[in-house]
Amino acid sequence: MTQAGKSDDEWRAKLSPEEYEITRNAGTERAFTGEYWDTKTPGVYNCRCCGAVLFDSETKYDSGSGWPSFYQPTSNDAVKTRSDNSMMMERIEVLCAQCDAHLGHVFPDGPQPTGLRYCMNSASLKLQPKADSED
Repeated sequence: MTQAGKSDDEWRAKLSPEEYEITRNAGTERAFTGEYWDTKTPGVYNCRCCGAVLFDSETKYDSGSGWPSFYQPTSNDAVKTRSDNSMMMERIEVLCAQCDAHLGHVFPDGPQPTGLRYCMNSASLKLQPKADSED
């Protein structure tokens, strides 16, 4: 069994090939290609794998990076981080605290009040629009 009690085959059956590669193998989608990089729809962003609430659209901003960016998660225990030294650089990886899905990375160049930029992959997220919103 792997993260969140699912086997690798169960994750493959649940996710598209791109979602699987990004969330389970720490892949990255190309900049400016993900579903949510420029979305302005009000709502909450859930984990694509397990449905946990991760980010609120009220903390989303245009970082110019080409990926959905947020200055904070919905709660301190929604996500967890770990050191990522892949790709010959030092970064901080962001994972879903509930199922260990790879979400993206966090950088110290975001806006106030946190100064953080949670740079996420659209394929790791699923937007749940607010009931009264129109896109």
